[in-house]
Amino acid sequence: MMREWTGDGQRLDVILSQDGELSRSRAAALIKEGCVRVNGRAEDKPAMKVPVGALIQLDMPEAKPAKAQAQDIPLQILYQDEDLAVVVKPEGMVVHPAAGNDDGTLVNALLYHLDSLSGIGGEMRPGIVHRLDKDTSGLMLVAKNDQAHGALSDQLANREMEKHYRAIVYGKMKESAGIIEKPIARSKNDRKKMAVDPEGRWALTEWRVLQEMHDRTLLDVHIVTGRTHQIRVHMSSIGHPVLGDVIYGHKRMPVVSRLMLHAYSLAFTHPRTGERMQFTATCPFSEE
Repeated sequence: MMREWTGDGQRLDVILSQDGELSRSRAAALIKEGCVRVNGRAEDKPAMKVPVGALIQLDMPEAKPAKAQAQDIPLQILYQDEDLAVVVKPEGMVVHPAAGNDDGTLVNALLYHLDSLSGIGGEMRPGIVHRLDKDTSGLMLVAKNDQAHGALSDQLANREMEKHYRAIVYGKMKESAGIIEKPIARSKNDRKKMAVDPEGRWALTEWRVLQEMHDRTLLDVHIVTGRTHQIRVHMSSIGHPVLGDVIYGHKRMPVVSRLMLHAYSLAFTHPRTGERMQFTATCPFSEE
């Protein structure tokens, strides 16, 4: 498919991405692959300043088949259209194929279930906008094309997306609600873990008590930032780790069947229509 632009003095990759159809990184990759001509000449430098009035042509290649294979894995899809889908990831499912988990992942399931998938970054694959740990269940937002992926990722980065979790934590809270504002970084002692660290990235978690039980509390948790393991690290740091957390918990906690953490609600603005959308996914370990 051939697309055309007119030069305006800006960088070539900026011009190709300014209408929102391509991310800047994707535009740069296409330029380097030799897919772009300026006034009929092949151009492979994304930083080239294009003269005003110059004709820019992009020969958009067909999306390549995804490396991951589609698999008929049961998956709850709450919503989908030509741009995005909202799905419920089950507890225990890995999001991306990787060493040791090359199938049975959320991506494998999405490749089977989603329709009108035009691909991300030149590959026929879903765009994962935000991630959940393997042992966390709940809502995930998936983009079907580069434009939607870029716009939704921007919302996430700009904190325009609102995410609430349900968590059962150890012990009883002293207050009915609270805020945890502590920076998080990779642990210096164990690179597989995260930790509160003054040199880490700013992280903010808001929590509210929903129900108190004998030795545990059900919380609504709103994450303002989205750091790796943020809820688990923050709750552990105040002495109330999430039940079932074998990484950040402790031996005094009661034994439970799973990590008691569930992505319960998600709100975002649709990248094409501008409509504010909100979804909820019933919590598997609490009745409300």
